[in-house]
Amino acid sequence: MPKFIQIIGPQAVGKMTVGQELAKITNYKLLYNHMTIEMVRLIFDYDKEVFRKMNSIIRYEIFKEFAKSNEKGIIFTGCFDFENDFKEEKAETDKWMNLFEENYTVELETTLEERLRRNKTANRLEYKASKRDIEWSEKDIYKSLEKHRLNSKQGEGEKIFNNFYKIDNTNISAEEVAKMIKQKFNL
Repeated sequence: MPKFIQIIGPQAVGKMTVGQELAKITNYKLLYNHMTIEMVRLIFDYDKEVFRKMNSIIRYEIFKEFAKSNEKGIIFTGCFDFENDFKEEKAETDKWMNLFEENYTVELETTLEERLRRNKTANRLEYKASKRDIEWSEKDIYKSLEKHRLNSKQGEGEKIFNNFYKIDNTNISAEEVAKMIKQKFNL
């Protein structure tokens, strides 16, 4: 049965880039959050409830079918609000993770300055069309700082998720972080 690895953290922390590197060294599939976001936003406005509903349905159906496959594992990246939408997000995450016998959560954390720098990287802009409007994207980072808590407090993640690993990746390459995750969870 495939394994499920969830990489969470705020925007531009490096989730997709770490996921890409982890996929290379594990041969797991990668579903980074913008794969569904970019598709659904072409049909429904990002700030509408129907957007969230359709995005959730698509992701769940992918995970449901993947869990029945003969694949080794799947890596998913996304944000997790540890405060405001906690119960709703935890229920959604549990719904996905419960499809898999083995599931792991990795939380990435870095400084705001580093996130603002990473927000403009070629890799991010290539794969995330909605982030190419840098002015909007930076405003969204600042807006989320006021509205959400996208990193856990000390010891909090371990209480919420089984098989939890938090990494401050401010000064660590994506390749090195991927190796750390692979080693930690014996992937």
